[in-house]
Amino acid sequence: MNYIKNKEELSGDSSLRRDSLDILNAGYSAINTESILKEKISLIDDEICIGSDRFTCSNYKNVYFIGIGKCAFEGAEVIEEILGDKIADGVVLDVNAGVLKKMRSFKGTHPLPSEENVSVTKQIVSLLGGVGKEDLVLVLISGGGSALLCLPHNIDCDTLIKVTLELTKAGADIYELNTVRKHLSEIQGGQLAKFAYPAEVISLIFSDVLGDDISFIASGPTVYDNTTIQDAEKVLEKYDILKKCGLKELKLKETPKDEKYFLKVKNMIVASNKDALVAMRDKAERLGYESEILTNELSGEAREVGISFAERSKEEKKCFIAGGETTVKIKGDGKGGRNQEAVLASLPYLPKNRVFISAASDGRDNTDTAGALGDSELYSSSLEKGLDVDEYLKDNNSYEFFKKAGGRVETGITGSNVSDLFLLLDK
Repeated sequence: MNYIKNKEELSGDSSLRRDSLDILNAGYSAINTESILKEKISLIDDEICIGSDRFTCSNYKNVYFIGIGKCAFEGAEVIEEILGDKIADGVVLDVNAGVLKKMRSFKGTHPLPSEENVSVTKQIVSLLGGVGKEDLVLVLISGGGSALLCLPHNIDCDTLIKVTLELTKAGADIYELNTVRKHLSEIQGGQLAKFAYPAEVISLIFSDVLGDDISFIASGPTVYDNTTIQDAEKVLEKYDILKKCGLKELKLKETPKDEKYFLKVKNMIVASNKDALVAMRDKAERLGYESEILTNELSGEAREVGISFAERSKEEKKCFIAGGETTVKIKGDGKGGRNQEAVLASLPYLPKNRVFISAASDGRDNTDTAGALGDSELYSSSLEKGLDVDEYLKDNNSYEFFKKAGGRVETGITGSNVSDLFLLLDK
């Protein structure tokens, strides 16, 4: 399947660009939600088979499903196809929505929470309020869940949005951001598991967090949380968030520390960016490039990461691949995302016969584009058009730059989310 909708336009007559896009496409194909779930989950007679684990349906009074995040709707469609009438009820909250036979599907907002998200989250809590010790709750958790699954503690939604925005603008990483989110929530940081108690819970997790720490993926709604109120306070103090938001205080909530709520919870990672990176490496090698996965935990300031890729020692027919999530300190009023900013910063440093791509696995780099492709040809063309890289960087306006210069990677919403994908290809 071809995920990159503007591949022909981007490639032009450049074989190097074409190869780089084929390698990226292999990464997208490897994290297809439908393929992953059908490979790992099946119903054999009366048993739900997940990897080597077996769950006998007749042992449960009811089987419920909750889907949260950017893989939730596609995942729910697959789970319905596999389990059919075994499912009693379910609630699905995603940036996509559609018709499901056994579950209720809702479209929420991302990257910021909203009253719509709060309303659907309350329906999830209501469903869980009716489960008992003889029930099974299947939960699909994926990136985007921190904003979508939203039930603020002692604050309104607007205040939560302000706090989220200020942390993001300040360059807080996902661990810092989600530490605060957990302690401003009634459902994250293991609290969904508490709502589901004493039912048995199986969480199918699509990881979009560096290092695959499941307690931070979607802010860990079914995972025991080791962070405390004090940890969240340190983050708020570090970035001076109360002052920036005009708040005198934030009443934080401690996450559940009683292990009884997690004794019947099984958390399973079913996909991560490692799956995409391995597929990209294999595709590059089939195309004749020596290939190396640098890391699946890439982090740092986006523009610095972009420059470091561009300035790597050039190696003929070599492909460097990485996965992770960078940050952007927002100082301007422009539009864009961390992937576009990384490529924008790299442009003046890219030598001939080298292509650099940074793209979001969910197809949304804080905009309607997945990311960008850069090379010396695009940079020269941008100069001819009078586009100044530094000026666009100062305004954090990478989206408008690539709109004018070309180079945007267009996938649409992919239905997957395993953090960002990076590749550097040398001819």
